[in-house]
Amino acid sequence: MAFLSARVQGVLDHWQALVYVVLVFFAICWLAQALRAWFRLRHVHGPFSASFSNFWLIRHVSAGVMHLDLAEVCEKYGSLARIGPDTLVTRDPEIWKRMLAVRTPYKRSDWYDAMRLDPSRDNVLSEKNDDKHTELRAKMAAGYSGKENENLEETIDRNVSAFVQLINTEYISSSSAFKPLDFGRKSQYFTLDVISDVAFGNAFGFLETDSDVHEYIKTTEENLPAIIMVSVLPWLNWALQSPILKSLLPSDKDQLGLGKIMGIAKQVVGERFGPNKKSQRDMLGSFIRHGLTQKEAESETLVQILAGSDTTATAIRATMLYIITNPRVYTNLLEEIDSVPLSSPIQDSEARKLRYLQAVIKEGLRIFPPVTGLMTKVVPPGGDTINSLFIPEGTKIGYCAWGMFRNKKIWGEDADVFYPERWLEGPIEKIQAQEATLELIFGYGRWQCLGKSVAMIELNKIFVELLRHFNFAIIDPTDPWHSVNVGIFMQSEMWVRVSRRGSLQESSHQTSRLASS
Repeated sequence: MAFLSARVQGVLDHWQALVYVVLVFFAICWLAQALRAWFRLRHVHGPFSASFSNFWLIRHVSAGVMHLDLAEVCEKYGSLARIGPDTLVTRDPEIWKRMLAVRTPYKRSDWYDAMRLDPSRDNVLSEKNDDKHTELRAKMAAGYSGKENENLEETIDRNVSAFVQLINTEYISSSSAFKPLDFGRKSQYFTLDVISDVAFGNAFGFLETDSDVHEYIKTTEENLPAIIMVSVLPWLNWALQSPILKSLLPSDKDQLGLGKIMGIAKQVVGERFGPNKKSQRDMLGSFIRHGLTQKEAESETLVQILAGSDTTATAIRATMLYIITNPRVYTNLLEEIDSVPLSSPIQDSEARKLRYLQAVIKEGLRIFPPVTGLMTKVVPPGGDTINSLFIPEGTKIGYCAWGMFRNKKIWGEDADVFYPERWLEGPIEKIQAQEATLELIFGYGRWQCLGKSVAMIELNKIFVELLRHFNFAIIDPTDPWHSVNVGIFMQSEMWVRVSRRGSLQESSHQTSRLASS
């Protein structure tokens, strides 16, 4: 027995030693890799832990305030800072423009794999191949611009009026009745109805039912943190293509959430193909006429909804918050709206002539950029020299939106102040330079946002229509909303008190007619 015990102990000791050797081997390999990563970009400053591990990125992405964390890094370490073993971030608009220029040698990084709604299929947001991306954009450009969508502005008008009507009938407070409005949530109802109406020819009905139809918002907000984590750890996208994990993802057979919207998209697109296909002069019709396949059309209409609703809703919510908490801005904007005869709803061409309104919209986008994801690009073969620093090939460089649009070197010492007059005062050259930088909100060059024109029409209309009809007041200025950032913002509980502004009987009748048309 003693002999057997000794043999067993010997085997255990042998395996213990083997495990120890393996662990030491992996530790040495990790250390060597960490040292190589640190050495490669040792001349670019940033948080120490970010120089050899993605832990800094993972921790800050999951915290819900990454836009602030990135801005803080750039403020501390410079306009080009290190946030990962192979990842930098910049708040310099000139660097970003150069990387995004039409003939840039920079490519999209694996960050964009997280933008795949189907882990095995690319769309215009996730496609990294330049030629395929350009081809996709060419097929969709006319539809997004409205050139082949004869009723684009009327469609947006219909939903603006539905938003006004919802507030007018359900959320008017008075001395005898208090009916708080969650402006954060209702703004998203509005943008979802606009984009679904524009994309599918029929609004989902968020405003009509005053509800989260199919629990789309709820399930999307539950999944957004996971999507942004894939952008930091792209290998997760490949794991999601396994049959087991893929079965857990949204499916067009689901009865709720994103899966339900996928099913609607598949059904609507299917009606445009086949022997009894529908042909309509709308955005989807334009896509198909320019050569999108059925699968591509299904994917791109979903991208429209995801990308076009949350971002525009954030622009509306944030700008409205700054308007109604700045009495001077509120008064000046109302005076401009009241000073000229306007259509109801206001037409895009009329809104473009209202100088103070345009200044307010620009300032809202600047002080609260709706998209803050890194959107990293890859340094081309041979490397590049940026601000006298050589950056080796394969390095990823990301976008620091918050740092860029609140950089005091660009915007002045009052960069953190909502001041629309900055777009109206001073030398014309300065204003033009500011406008050129603001364009980066919608991307630049070959990667400029296709939905920019639709978003700007919405912004040109919504503030005028809401403010000409209603008075707004934030219920709790010390805690105005619940806002979480995951590359885009999830915002709700923006509680406001609304009352009618003057005599609106005639306007109400007109709004009712438009809402029902």
